[in-house]
Amino acid sequence: MEHRLSKRVHGKLRLLVYKRGMPVATGQIRDASKRGLFIATDYTDVQLNQTVELEFRFPGKQEKQCRRLKAHVVRKSDKGLGVDFEGVENDSFTVSSLICWLKKHPMPMNYFPVRRQAY
Repeated sequence: MEHRLSKRVHGKLRLLVYKRGMPVATGQIRDASKRGLFIATDYTDVQLNQTVELEFRFPGKQEKQCRRLKAHVVRKSDKGLGVDFEGVENDSFTVSSLICWLKKHPMPMNYFPVRRQAY
């Protein structure tokens, strides 16, 4: 039986994972709560308790501003990463906005365009 301190919201939103200020992976939020997220990703080069930054933007909004959250990795699996917001400074408005957006937009969409490398 799971014991959660805050309700989980299911949804899908693409994001970028940053480690030490550098983008290292893409992923997709699968569920979120006020305390953390589960991110579907195949990225595994991260340690438990390591701090990562997560960058996302809300598609369809007039603003094209990316938003960032900091989190600690608390779980790793072959399906992704569980991250927790506890102990890191985040804008509570950004966390609330993310949860509200996920409630209203449960369908998957492409949020980050594919970037072609110049050769």
